[in-house]
Amino acid sequence: MTAAIDKPARGPGRWAAPPRPVWEEKPSRAGLAGKGLVLLLACLAILFPLWIVVVTSLSSRKSIDEAGGLVMVPTDITFVAYQELLSGGQVTRAALVSIGITLVGTLFSMAVSVLCAYGLSRSGSLGHRWILMTLLATMFFSAGLIPTYLLVQSLGLMDNYLALILPSAISVFNILVLRGFFMGISQELIDSARIDGAGDLRILWQIVLPLSRAVVAVITLFYAVGYWSAWFNASLYLNDQDMLPLQNVMIQLVQKQEAPVGLGQAIKTGELSGLAVQMAVMVMALLPVAVLSPFVQRHFKKGMLTGAVKG
Repeated sequence: MTAAIDKPARGPGRWAAPPRPVWEEKPSRAGLAGKGLVLLLACLAILFPLWIVVVTSLSSRKSIDEAGGLVMVPTDITFVAYQELLSGGQVTRAALVSIGITLVGTLFSMAVSVLCAYGLSRSGSLGHRWILMTLLATMFFSAGLIPTYLLVQSLGLMDNYLALILPSAISVFNILVLRGFFMGISQELIDSARIDGAGDLRILWQIVLPLSRAVVAVITLFYAVGYWSAWFNASLYLNDQDMLPLQNVMIQLVQKQEAPVGLGQAIKTGELSGLAVQMAVMVMALLPVAVLSPFVQRHFKKGMLTGAVKG
């Protein structure tokens, strides 16, 4: 009579720890305390600078002067800096420009990347091997800054928002991750859909993409964060100050090159602290990424590792 093997019990709830393998020892209290301490220190190292930025943006000029700069302990909370920034001046316009560029650019980049990755994942597609080799070559060799600038100039894209999208619209790395994930989808499933009369676009839209939500969510976030945080292309191709995105306006504020219209006079008269305005613009630039990242966080492991392993 064989003795029953007791299975490790799992606690209730969705956050219960998975069963521990029989060969793995139970962690000691010292080990658990050490891990907790390391995680706590890592969280503090990340959150403490963010706390200072947020508190300084909400502090009055008097509190900032008393602290001698950055404020760590809030004493006089005010939203004057955000009210001025969102009152319809250059910062508001720059934020709308950044939102538009991010939405349009992410949609365009995802459309091209998904179509390219799906075509390259089908081994029988026309010239897929040569196209793949060409894409891989661009990861190691590039034309350089000056030829790219001359190309954008010759296409008439100076002072045009397309100059912020087209030069950096495609990431070969993202295409390879999508391709690896698409190759992991069962070929029998695609063949059965093709037998039923479905074309490539219908197969991609109704079968491949629903099965690839994790990797699509991760790559979409990568593109969106890239467009939202980009500033270099705007500094090269945009000469009109009214067309600048939020990141470039933030750089001007931080470097104190030029205060946005309406804020310069308020800072000079003492109504606002220039440091509070700088921190408020930083918070506005960080807020969308901080809000969207937790919703995509659960897809990171599945989206990236599965695409990498099966590629």
